[in-house]
Amino acid sequence: MSNPVLVRATGETLNPEVSGATASPITGARMTMDDVIVKTGILFVILVASAYAGWNLVTATPSVLWISMFAALGLSLANSFKKEVSPALIVAYAVAEGLFIGGISRYYSDAYAQTAPNLVGQAVMGTFVAFAVMLGLYRSRIIKVNGKFMKIFMVAMVSYLVIGLASLVAGMFGVGGGWGFYGGQLGILLCVAGVGLAAFSLVVDFELITQAINSGAPEKESWRMAFGLMVSLVWLYLELLRLLAILQGRD
Repeated sequence: MSNPVLVRATGETLNPEVSGATASPITGARMTMDDVIVKTGILFVILVASAYAGWNLVTATPSVLWISMFAALGLSLANSFKKEVSPALIVAYAVAEGLFIGGISRYYSDAYAQTAPNLVGQAVMGTFVAFAVMLGLYRSRIIKVNGKFMKIFMVAMVSYLVIGLASLVAGMFGVGGGWGFYGGQLGILLCVAGVGLAAFSLVVDFELITQAINSGAPEKESWRMAFGLMVSLVWLYLELLRLLAILQGRD
């Protein structure tokens, strides 16, 4: 079994260029929190609809899982490093990611239908709970995003990505029963670390949104902020899904 796609917008650092501020005067409408909420809602409606299609297609056409995974990866990287926001590319990412999410969720659901019939539902619920908790911690300023936080976070995230890629290759050769490094003694710890990193990436997104609004970023940047939130939430969901599956397999 392959590892889920672990993609985070590596271009999203705390700097004016990415958050939407520019050296030249900004003309036109400015981004607001309502803009981000609306764009995020649109993307998630598309994601859910596409996930429903992926859920129903993957059993008859397994290749949908792989095609959508690589398409989502490519579109994620394109959107992350593209200076000019492209709503069309972001929507295309939501479609591709939705197909992958639906397909991989169906895989887990079928694999654990007897022992954990609510596995997917638990992962979805856990994702929403984690989102609410991290938003609360950010708004209460219990977690503060500063330069030191970002350095530690980026080092940890890149390290985890390298481990994830190595585990993917190892899993293809049957290491850990197909789980790669996640099937070994440190599997649970790695999964917990992945869930933690995905959750903290939400805090980074919240800070980016706040900075972009305060800097007077153009309204179009709300698509970039919505994209970042969606990437983080998808990452968190996939990590929780894998963690719950591994825990179930060890019961």
